[in-house]
Amino acid sequence: MSGDRPSPLVIERILRDRESIWQQIVAERDLNALTGRMLTSSAIALACYGAVLGFFHSPLMALTSALKLPLLFLVTLVICLPTLYLFNLVFGARLSVRQSLALVMVAITVTSMLAVAFAPISLFFLITANDYGFFKLLNVSILTLSALVGLRFLTSGMQVLNDNGLLAPEAAKVTADERAGAPAPVQAVPAAVPAGPSPAAGQSAEPVAVPAGAAVAESTANGAVTTATAPAQVPTQWAGQPAGASFPPGMLPPGYVAQRPWDGRTARRGEPTQRPASMTLLYIWILLFGFVGTQLAWTLRPFFGDPGQDFSFFRSIDGNFYAEILRIIGNL
Repeated sequence: MSGDRPSPLVIERILRDRESIWQQIVAERDLNALTGRMLTSSAIALACYGAVLGFFHSPLMALTSALKLPLLFLVTLVICLPTLYLFNLVFGARLSVRQSLALVMVAITVTSMLAVAFAPISLFFLITANDYGFFKLLNVSILTLSALVGLRFLTSGMQVLNDNGLLAPEAAKVTADERAGAPAPVQAVPAAVPAGPSPAAGQSAEPVAVPAGAAVAESTANGAVTTATAPAQVPTQWAGQPAGASFPPGMLPPGYVAQRPWDGRTARRGEPTQRPASMTLLYIWILLFGFVGTQLAWTLRPFFGDPGQDFSFFRSIDGNFYAEILRIIGNL
């Protein structure tokens, strides 16, 4: 499934062929159509899940929740998307508004589809365990788990964009050899500790015949030994040889180890790679998105509908989401 199929089941492509989704966003190709399909799929899925939530109270509440839940995610996106876009601009990223919107819509689509996949489980507990507090806590847990998985897709997509130079353009300048997977040239230097036995005192080290291009030992940055291609000339001094001595083509000193120099394109072993500022700010933005979403959910309540109260489209704004969750847990 490599192409972008005109199907409402865009979630299937996201889960099966997510790499093509990232590359399409990188190339900024047909993003309007892709975003439109994700928006439609998410709205339908969230409406279905919202109807299950509202059925705890009444069919009218089910209809209301079917409208409110897609609205919750859409308004949260409208509030938080400008912040994500400006964060990236401030720190040198080259993301367009359409690319940012498509990335966030991938996360919302995954979240909504996972939530609707849990709908039969929620409906089962609605029928068999008719407890208001438990039902609320169950569905809050389902939505939280779905959102975490969706946000994991968002961070994966941002990492792909970073690898393609859209988040840190200067750090993404690589040579054609690197993109083709060609190895870096091997520099011939003597090993700090010869791989073979050291010559005895007063004896000169005899060179070892190794054809140019043959595989020889290579020391990596952490001291491990792998293989490399033998150079045609070894211009470095070896223990027991006169200063400036060199070995003829095809000859290497005993215990010779080739070392690939660090060229700045790969981090040294044991040193952490530098994370772009845009990736760090993405995690901050995710926290912001979560706080805005939970507060908006509290503002748009009720989604479930207290069976002891009459139907109400909105409740008075008092308290907060987190205090309510703690109160429910305490009552359980």
